[in-house]
Amino acid sequence: MTAVLPALAASPVVTATGVLTSIPPYVLIAFAALAVLALPRRAGHAVAALATGFTFVQAVLLGDGGAGAHLATTFLGFDVVFFNVDQFSLLMGVVVGFLATAAVLYAYGSEAPTWVTAFALIYVATTVGTIYAGDWLTLIFFWELMAVTSTLLVWQHGGAAVRAGYRYALYHGTGGTILLAAVIVHYANAGTFLFSATAGLHPAAALLGAVGIGINCGFVFLHSWLPDTYPRPHVAASVFLSVFTTKTAAYVMYRAFPEGGMWLAYIGGFMAVYGAFFALLQYDPRRLLSYHIQAQVGYMLAGFGLATAVGEFAVTGGFAHLFNNVLYKSLLFMAVGVVIYRTGVEDIRDMGGLWRVMPLTFLLYVVGAASITAVPGFNGFVSKGMVLDSAHEIHNYVLLLDSGLLWWLLVLGGVGTFMSFIKLGYYVFFHGSATLSPDDATAFQTAGMVLAGGACVFFGVFYTQLIELMPFTDLILSDEVYFKPYSRSHLTESAALLVAGFAGFFALKRPLGWLAHRMPDVDAVLFPAAFYLGRGSVWGVTELWAAVDRVVMDLVGVIEWTAMHPREAVSRLGLDVEIRTGIGRSVLLLTLVAGVALFVFALS
Repeated sequence: MTAVLPALAASPVVTATGVLTSIPPYVLIAFAALAVLALPRRAGHAVAALATGFTFVQAVLLGDGGAGAHLATTFLGFDVVFFNVDQFSLLMGVVVGFLATAAVLYAYGSEAPTWVTAFALIYVATTVGTIYAGDWLTLIFFWELMAVTSTLLVWQHGGAAVRAGYRYALYHGTGGTILLAAVIVHYANAGTFLFSATAGLHPAAALLGAVGIGINCGFVFLHSWLPDTYPRPHVAASVFLSVFTTKTAAYVMYRAFPEGGMWLAYIGGFMAVYGAFFALLQYDPRRLLSYHIQAQVGYMLAGFGLATAVGEFAVTGGFAHLFNNVLYKSLLFMAVGVVIYRTGVEDIRDMGGLWRVMPLTFLLYVVGAASITAVPGFNGFVSKGMVLDSAHEIHNYVLLLDSGLLWWLLVLGGVGTFMSFIKLGYYVFFHGSATLSPDDATAFQTAGMVLAGGACVFFGVFYTQLIELMPFTDLILSDEVYFKPYSRSHLTESAALLVAGFAGFFALKRPLGWLAHRMPDVDAVLFPAAFYLGRGSVWGVTELWAAVDRVVMDLVGVIEWTAMHPREAVSRLGLDVEIRTGIGRSVLLLTLVAGVALFVFALS
């Protein structure tokens, strides 16, 4: 059915490494999901780790000269590409494959049910299918499967996760439908689904595309599914969920709008502030981290949006932050997941003093917190610095932005991030007396965290290795644009943010506690409104149908009684008429009445 393009056959990487580099990795991951269910637990997880590890290795191999290789065919009469290999999809393949392997090890160490790992692998497979899609038709197919498989992963846990998963499915079903409409409008105007034929979505589909993708990105006021869903399932499921949907959405946003736009940059700036602010009000550790997913995706979108004013440097910053976020966000979910797994407590005010009994988890939490808050020496420092530099550059290009509003939004988001992770670390590991004495992380939990944490440190210290993985590497490392993250200005800026974060948290700790009980998010209104709107709609439709049914049945009853008692019916009308007719006239009369009724029905 499929045909390999000549470019693939001629690729030196394919020639050197064989047919393995041409296999769509999502196929192997899907088979691994079945193996997890069919094999003993240890063997099944080993197969899963090998399949996700293959995705990582394959992306690395293809990155060495294999870009441009893809599997292409026609489907339903349309040109489609099932395995598109370029600098952007390879970047995503590297980090998704690496992290998924760490997450499988963590799931095994967290005693996750095999169904959790199986659903998680199918979710990863659809994620990989999305990032390697070479056309909008293939992408929307895998995009919708991502919504289905991630919902199953949430529902598997039962309990409160069921209702949250239902709301999650409604959000993503709505977003997918809107994106599908955008894809249809795009095809109607562009005449093709292929990425290679157009630069992003056609302008006629821009608004639909932005909203459809924006729901998965967590746009402000479209984000409620994030903090509502991710704290509910098994801790191992949260690790998978926390990094794939939103980061894949950010990647697709770039595919849709490769030229960027200040509207996108500003949406990202407001996401950074909004997410960090509401994270500060949370006492559920996974809910706090979920708000920071929104905030960190804001930095990515700001980088992509600034392409219109700054160019390729901003795009590279956005992708570098995406890459780094997959690593440190999963690490943070793993660390708090270990605490929940060992203690069974999900309110940070009931924790405290755990650094003494969980030193490994504490140390790895510090690595994740230092990375997300952009402390020098960790990967977030490099990528966030690139985005902030890009925001600073727009002063020279767009007169209306001389006020530096976007830059200040991103800086405020950074201060809020420092405050949030000081709060989380303080309450979990230091606050109060140590009333809990849990064991530290299991061996495989530690292995998963060490993989993610080691990468955070590696790319923070050897930052050129990070930049070389990014698109537009030659430009960034050239003498003209050479980026120096450890310059005095960057170090000074980081120190100022750190001081502001510490001072802000301890100065505002009491007011923030007061606000936490009095500052609801939009879900406090949105969820009840949606519930009662749905309930009212069902009631309205049901009652209208019942009313119509009653009228029809009453009318039929009257007709039936009249036919059975014609003389009485005539007398009730006050008419003194003797009714006499034969069978022939009766049949004729009934035929005429039925014919008129059918005629009226046909006209209606």
